[in-house]
Amino acid sequence: MTGFQEFKIIKKNKLKSAYDRSLLLDRQRHHLLEPAVLLGLMTGAVSVFFHLSLDYGEALRSRVIDFAHELDTAGPWIIMSLTVIAVFLSAGLAIRFSPEASGSGIPHLKAVLLGLRPFRWTRVLGVKFISMLIGGSAGLMLGREGPTVHMGGAIGQGLANSLPEKVFKERSVLVAAGGGAGLAAAFNSPLAGLVFVLEELDSRCSSFEFFAAAISCLTADMVCRLALGQYPTFHLVIAGTPPLDMLIAFLPLGIVSGLLGFLFNRTLLTTQSLISLPFWPRCVWWIVLAAMVSTVAWLTPDLLGSGQGFVNGIIEGKVLTPQTVLLFFIIRFIVTIGSSSSGAAGGIFMPVLVLGALVGLGVGGIIKLLFPELSVDLKLFAVVGMASYFTGVVQAPLTGVVLIIEMTGNYMLILPLLVACFSAQIAADWLGVMPVYDALLENDIRKNNPDKFAQPDEGADDNSIKDT
Repeated sequence: MTGFQEFKIIKKNKLKSAYDRSLLLDRQRHHLLEPAVLLGLMTGAVSVFFHLSLDYGEALRSRVIDFAHELDTAGPWIIMSLTVIAVFLSAGLAIRFSPEASGSGIPHLKAVLLGLRPFRWTRVLGVKFISMLIGGSAGLMLGREGPTVHMGGAIGQGLANSLPEKVFKERSVLVAAGGGAGLAAAFNSPLAGLVFVLEELDSRCSSFEFFAAAISCLTADMVCRLALGQYPTFHLVIAGTPPLDMLIAFLPLGIVSGLLGFLFNRTLLTTQSLISLPFWPRCVWWIVLAAMVSTVAWLTPDLLGSGQGFVNGIIEGKVLTPQTVLLFFIIRFIVTIGSSSSGAAGGIFMPVLVLGALVGLGVGGIIKLLFPELSVDLKLFAVVGMASYFTGVVQAPLTGVVLIIEMTGNYMLILPLLVACFSAQIAADWLGVMPVYDALLENDIRKNNPDKFAQPDEGADDNSIKDT
């Protein structure tokens, strides 16, 4: 046999092997199509019900605050009493019945995908919904987006458990796809949900997992648009595409976002120990947190909750003085950290975006003061600041860029977003900041599985959960 004949045989075998792999992948996709569509439908339906329930809770809170203001002296005590009860119920429910449901749940979802934690999906789904509803209605500065991601993953786990193993073996595929569908449903942003799966939840994502996530995100988004409308989350109106000579102005915004993102992550990690306090010190901490929330409710109720309405006001042209921007940032920063360290269910997605909008307003105002010849649009800086601060905290720049484009329905923001987000990423890398969800996951593993870090391999990076 000549060398040419051997080459033809080898080439033919390789082509046949590639063809067989392609057929296998096609069959797997066909098996996955119906579960992925069903997952998107279920996640979208739960997200719609969750969204409407929280809207009703926030409306009820506004009526209670208005009623309390009519009572003068007794008003603050009524708000304080109701907030204390809500904090105890929301945090106590999660800590007692499902500790993994505390917080956003995204670190727990990552642990499940890494095979480090089990997933009690029914308990997580119920406790997450009720705890977030109570805490969000009381005004805790927590977002519904992280819990929706966690509940989407729980639905994916339940659906995977119901499928015969001979038909579907990769259970984690639906868990990751459910998480992406949850984010897509929470923001009406299917591409952001898909990118979040690729960039944050499952970096090992194959074309098989990509297919499942894409179908689930699309289906969940369609359900939410059908029920809640197709309007973008934020209504931004800008004169046109930002000129190229303005792009340099977004560089300091990214750097400041990276620095303040470092501060947020470190503070949040430090205060996580408050969740594990003994019973009586924990009760004192919950009363302190309720006092902070009650004070904000009495003085500036617009700052309560996730803050989406507050950001919409900024984007629609609400004017804030520099002193007010700084004061609001400090208040939101402290109470967001406190709410996230209470043990109640609730995410940091939207609260981080609110902080980013305030950072963008502040930096834009300083640039406008220093360089009056530049046509600085503060609304534009607020929107770009949301993505850059999100990048500084989560370190998922592509998710931040795609998320803001979809939330505003404005592609003209692409260049300022890229400049600000990647400069924030570089600043965070330079500071050695661990992404917040990885840091929270490592913190959880150190607390619950200390043997994972007891004897690290020589030369291994003990600070990276990705090694685990």
